[in-house]
Amino acid sequence: MKKQLLWCMAALSFSAASAQTYETRFARPLSDVLNDVAARFQVRLKYDVDTVGRVLPYADFRIRPYSLEETLTNVLSPFDYKFVKQSDKVYKLKPYEYARRTDADGEKMLAYLGGLYSDKGQWEQRREILRKEVRQRLGLDDMLGKTVKDAKPVLSKIRKFDGYTVQNFALETLPGLYVCGSVYAPRTRGKHALIICPNGHFGQGRYRKDQQQRMATLARMGAVCVDYDLYGWGESALQVGGKAHHTADAHTIQAMNGILILDYMLAHRKDIDPTRIGVNGGSGGGTQAVLLTVLDDRFTAAAPVVSLASHFDGGCPCESGKPIQLAGGGTCNAELAALFAPRPLLVVSDGGDWTATVPRLEYPYLQRIYGFYGATDKVSNVHLPQERHDFGPNKRNAVYDFFIDMFGLDRNMLDESKVTIEPENSLKSFGEKGEKLPAGAIKYEE
Repeated sequence: MKKQLLWCMAALSFSAASAQTYETRFARPLSDVLNDVAARFQVRLKYDVDTVGRVLPYADFRIRPYSLEETLTNVLSPFDYKFVKQSDKVYKLKPYEYARRTDADGEKMLAYLGGLYSDKGQWEQRREILRKEVRQRLGLDDMLGKTVKDAKPVLSKIRKFDGYTVQNFALETLPGLYVCGSVYAPRTRGKHALIICPNGHFGQGRYRKDQQQRMATLARMGAVCVDYDLYGWGESALQVGGKAHHTADAHTIQAMNGILILDYMLAHRKDIDPTRIGVNGGSGGGTQAVLLTVLDDRFTAAAPVVSLASHFDGGCPCESGKPIQLAGGGTCNAELAALFAPRPLLVVSDGGDWTATVPRLEYPYLQRIYGFYGATDKVSNVHLPQERHDFGPNKRNAVYDFFIDMFGLDRNMLDESKVTIEPENSLKSFGEKGEKLPAGAIKYEE
């Protein structure tokens, strides 16, 4: 009875169609059509799109009375809009996002990719194609050809804490452009693992509390850790402005910065063990971590956190500004992560963002690729279904456990309460306690 009543209401609502003709293309205002769709299917539509002045041709012929989602697809596609289901009764209407697809799209993509290779030989042929083309599409080698050779970084004084030290740096990469960050190091002697830690898009950047906790705890346990600004974030924003981050160049420059930092650390520090080189980041930093493993063979263990998916390339130009996902006729971040096989890989995911599909889609796919090498034990997934998009304590503990196992770090030194959380200015290369960058290198925004 309820369905019959809704049908009658919808019929009345759509009665305006009788005044339309072929000559008018049966057109109606998009806003009116969407209001009628919401009434017919008894849902709430949230808008992140502009419907003012939009007119939908053949409007009522696009309705599928048996399917809300087919109806929304038909109604929105002429305007390059899409919908996202937020609950059974709420749908959000959004502009098309080239970097974001649906879970179902990811499943189909992984099935397609899996059909391209059935053994190690076929996979390695595909791997070499992807590595070469990703590098070309990123424009990395052209960028590297313009870098400052044998650059000497500006270094702050070393600050000593319980079991670790911190030193800020500013390394000139392109002429007049500096990447700024901090090196967290153990206070013990000997050869240490090195972990490159690209920053993500979390608030406060690399100055935030959980970032300092992770860097310092890994250092206390025996790893030298380097975190650094995104291009156009933090101190980099003072040089080039924050808008520079939302450009295609950010994609290439951030990858270049990670490689040049690794170059510098290996060339100038005598306490690094080159057989233990890790990369770890969360969110956009996780996307960068995967990309660095594709571009540089020196990494021996990787841990992308709350980032990896087959249906999301990263919503920022610094993750998808260059068309690397078009390499090899089409790829995705899950396949790019698989290029790291058979070296140790940890994927940390949660139930509150796009990584919710990892246990069902991406992890089984990765296990299959690692299986080509008899190394399924080298890829792992820590999934936290009740958690959301952050780098909280359970995610950090997963990272600690991984690098303890992979790099032989000292678990006895795992104690975040021993970490001193420094104020933001102390972590900046131009902070009161450190040397300042050369005149003109940093341009302060008003």
